[in-house]
Amino acid sequence: MNLQPEATSTTSAPPLVLLGLEPLRAALEYARMRLADASGMPRGDGHAVIVFPGLASDRHATGPLTSFCRQLGYDAQDWGRGFNTGPQGEPNAWLDELADHVSTLAPDRASDLSLIGWSLGGIYAREVAKRLHARVRQVITIGTPFAAASAETHAGLVYRLLNGHRPALDSAMREQLLTAPEVPTTSVYSRTDGVVAWQACIQPGRRVDIENVEVQGSHCGLGWNTQVLEVVADRLSQPRGRWRPFEAARPKPMANAALG
Repeated sequence: MNLQPEATSTTSAPPLVLLGLEPLRAALEYARMRLADASGMPRGDGHAVIVFPGLASDRHATGPLTSFCRQLGYDAQDWGRGFNTGPQGEPNAWLDELADHVSTLAPDRASDLSLIGWSLGGIYAREVAKRLHARVRQVITIGTPFAAASAETHAGLVYRLLNGHRPALDSAMREQLLTAPEVPTTSVYSRTDGVVAWQACIQPGRRVDIENVEVQGSHCGLGWNTQVLEVVADRLSQPRGRWRPFEAARPKPMANAALG
């Protein structure tokens, strides 16, 4: 499941057939999640976990993921900004303000934070981690195209519908987004993602605390995909300062009993 593949420079957006199947596949992933059980997953140590939603979604979409983290024993909560319409105004100023807001969600500055972001929310998680530095234990991104150009994702149309214009990324901003935060970082991706090209979710580099983990799933269902939940549970359980790659601590399969 754990890979370090190479992304190509000639990547295009996923085929339209995959995009068209997204709703059905996501519904099936949700149904499977409802029949799964978290009792066999590694238990948490109570540290704070902040979950960022994808573009055009909110706490309702990430609710199953947040609830799952709470069941494991973490102080998990939504990003607290409601519906995600994308950054407003100058991107870095907006991200600075978002990082200030996230710091208030866990006001004890001695506490660790793990940041989890789905799709565009993963870009927020990575950028917030760069700003909060030592407070962040790790970042987990789920279907996040931090290495994407506009042609490598179908999300640009949604952004334009919400904001009236296409997202603008100059070369400096693209380089910034591609640079990983200085904390352990896991990018979860699917080669059958129907919204973003999987290659755009691959973090290059040779740092030992950066990994790319492949799962099987749609884009819109990744937040409640049982394979993703297994990865999240395993990653969150890594003690601070003793992080190991996912394959070295592979979790047991989730049991077939209802998540409660």
